Amino acid sequence: MVGKIQPQFFPQVFGPAGDQPLDREVVQTKFAALAEEIAQATGDLEHANHRPSPEAVAEGFLAIAIHNMANAIKKISIQRGHDLSHYSLCCFGAAGGQHACRLAESLGMKTIFIHPYAGVLSAYGMGLADRRVLREQSVEIPLSPDVMPEIQAKLMALVGRTSTEFKHQGHQGIGSLQVVRQLHLRYQGTDATLAVNFGSAKAMGQQFEQQYQQRFGITLPGRGLVVATIAVEVIGKSRVIAQTMAQEMARPAELQAGAPAAIAQVPMFSAGQWHQTPLFQRQDLQAGDSISGPAIILEATGTNVVEPGWCAAVSDRNDLILTQLVLPQADPSQADPDQTDLTQADPVRLEIFNNLFQAIAEQMGITLQNTSSSVNIKERLDFSCAIFDRDGNLVANAPHIPVHLGSMGESVQALIADRGKDFQPGDVFISNNPYNGGTHLPDITAISPVFVDGFMDRTDQAAAQSTTASAPLFFVASRGHHADIGGITPGSMPPHSTHLDQEGILLDNLKLVDRGQLQEQALRQRLTQGPHPARNPDQNLADLQAQIAANTKGLQELQAMVQHVGLATVQAYMQHVQDNAEAAVRRTIAQLCAQRQAEGQPLDFGYQLEMDCGATIAIQIHLDPGRRSASLDFSASSPQQPNNFNAPLAVCKAAVLYVFRTLVDSPIPLNAGCLKPLTIQVPQGCMLNPSYPAGVVAGNVETSQAIVDGLYGALGLLAASQGTMNNFTFGNGQYQYYETICGGSGAGPGFPGTDAVQTHMTNSRLTDPEVLELRFPVVVEAFAIRPGSGGAGRYRGGNGVVRSIRFREAMTAHILSGRRRTRPFGLAGGLAGEVGCITVQFADGRCRILDATATIALDGGDTITIHSPGGGGYGPVDDRPVDNLSAGDRPEQSS
Repeated sequence: MVGKIQPQFFPQVFGPAGDQPLDREVVQTKFAALAEEIAQATGDLEHANHRPSPEAVAEGFLAIAIHNMANAIKKISIQRGHDLSHYSLCCFGAAGGQHACRLAESLGMKTIFIHPYAGVLSAYGMGLADRRVLREQSVEIPLSPDVMPEIQAKLMALVGRTSTEFKHQGHQGIGSLQVVRQLHLRYQGTDATLAVNFGSAKAMGQQFEQQYQQRFGITLPGRGLVVATIAVEVIGKSRVIAQTMAQEMARPAELQAGAPAAIAQVPMFSAGQWHQTPLFQRQDLQAGDSISGPAIILEATGTNVVEPGWCAAVSDRNDLILTQLVLPQADPSQADPDQTDLTQADPVRLEIFNNLFQAIAEQMGITLQNTSSSVNIKERLDFSCAIFDRDGNLVANAPHIPVHLGSMGESVQALIADRGKDFQPGDVFISNNPYNGGTHLPDITAISPVFVDGFMDRTDQAAAQSTTASAPLFFVASRGHHADIGGITPGSMPPHSTHLDQEGILLDNLKLVDRGQLQEQALRQRLTQGPHPARNPDQNLADLQAQIAANTKGLQELQAMVQHVGLATVQAYMQHVQDNAEAAVRRTIAQLCAQRQAEGQPLDFGYQLEMDCGATIAIQIHLDPGRRSASLDFSASSPQQPNNFNAPLAVCKAAVLYVFRTLVDSPIPLNAGCLKPLTIQVPQGCMLNPSYPAGVVAGNVETSQAIVDGLYGALGLLAASQGTMNNFTFGNGQYQYYETICGGSGAGPGFPGTDAVQTHMTNSRLTDPEVLELRFPVVVEAFAIRPGSGGAGRYRGGNGVVRSIRFREAMTAHILSGRRRTRPFGLAGGLAGEVGCITVQFADGRCRILDATATIALDGGDTITIHSPGGGGYGPVDDRPVDNLSAGDRPEQSS
């Protein structure tokens, strides 16, 4: 369609007999129809200059695919700490050469390497690959000069076993052998290991710190190193590689010196216009030849496109080296360099920016995970990252923790209201205030204003003339659950708190970084104040530094985006992605209205859900088909509670946002636009809108789940999930640990629930047993699916789990949970899921059953076992033959 593949030069292998060429006409017809469909959907039928051409539609699809590939490459590279601009793009695959230039531009790479056999490089490489045998052995020895003889002896023994195994595989085609000895090191108290080549203890320590700095952006001075694993790899080098490569690189004798000759001139569509493009055969090129784009270079196993602004040169080894000559420049003036009318969203660019904004948040998350030190963030992934517009509206997020993401915008807006325009480049603020957009105190949000050199928001003339204050163009934020922030119990999740002060240290828009300078002393002073100070400020600081690194990554990516496409475009599409989300939710509400009206159901309906603590979540919903909007009234819910099950208003909004986003079947980012069709009424003093200083630690984790179940129940779309996060904490003065435990999800119309899964407002994972047992004095005795705990029905609810942990030394354990008394409801005749329970088996043989919220002192040898609830079933059990039901599905076993 765009001319990068020319049918007359492509193998004729199509049709029933495999002898037909590519059909250009049918492709053009299909894309013309698609262009017309897009014009119909976007309302551009009356504006010929706005209607997309078939070739522009085709290029739009390519642009979306290229940006998605670039985002995937960035994600992998960031995990390894690599700056892509310092590398060349290695291109392979038959289609790779068609897109390499555009992909490199998206990645900020300026050089491309294309091997002579790039089109079949994977298969070709497998034929010439080295033969390898790798063996590893876990040792867990602190690294020091004293242990080097022991490590060397272990390596020698491992070399012997690995070499013997290699010999058993045979030596055919092997020219030489190489033995590689490595140690996998980690900092004491951390879990991330890096491989270093074996040498002296000092040299290996230096290798490790260099790699750690590159990958994670920090080092941990003063921390000892641990040899986690030793590794030996025996590599057999193929003796045919040198000979084969020499034959492949030989040049045809008949080629003459001089400029390469094109075999044809063909039309190619690139960068929004057609170009008359020379076409070359790669076998006709010789070392030193240079071709400026636009150009197409054909070869037997692929097609290489040299885009405008790029140059292809042939090396003395017959490689193609593509170099970018002209760099795209953004115009900082009001005019956008690519599109003058930014009031209307271009469908292609909308999809691209949807993905780009979300990819930035994902890159922030990878950076946060890599640079953090606590198990909560690094292993359990209890964190979230997002980007916001200049007003603090959520634009896009990574798929992290829903209860975080739906409420972070409130935190950013509270900061803006508090600070006005008193922001400077390099500032970072932190907050965990549940009454200013926070969730509960362990969740600390780091917020960074984003400025871009040479660009200023043109609507802010006052800031433009101020030398002391300025308005940021955007904001980025990261929220992480800290292992401890003080409070009356280790882990800061007290089951029986009644006052916010009992739950930890309150941080309300504290400036953590002032123009690039970390305010460490001010933070430490704040963390150690109050009647219940933080127990491990060093760990708080380490994780906050990781959040700063994550924000810095998001800031840099947004700055690069503005430099590349212009400020006007970025700001316009930040609004367009929110408008698109709003439109998607309105379409969903319209579909709900039509469905309920067709079934004779009212558009005013409600639901009440009782919680174990005795409180009630009452929801009244009104759907308005004319405005395609919904009103949600929680006024009849229980008043503010004397316990800690009160949910901050931001948490209630986050639950509503989550539910209505899940009803949208198109892949839009969760953002503030989803809330615009919704009116939420929650009176002050309600348990869903409490007044300071009410306790809220359970409201975030437990009440949020109840709100979601209640909303799905009201809509009749999904049976209840386990309805709890099963918050389990334990600790003492040295250790603090927190986890949420998965359970069963609810069934729905046409699908069963899922076993052993985190549901709804939590999306964290459990710490690997090996890591948990390494970092804490505990043993994971059991972790299994709990059969029969899901509610029966035409579609069965998901099963919960059984998790047993034995303590090896004295600890205090806390459980904060729900669904120990009220069962997860079924829908449409489906049965409820089983409730959860918690038991303690003491070392002396005694057994005790704990309440849903409990604190207990445990000694070495004591074991706590948590049975998590199952999900509710959907549809009458009688709709399924009993012979086809599992034991847990049978009505007599689930009633």
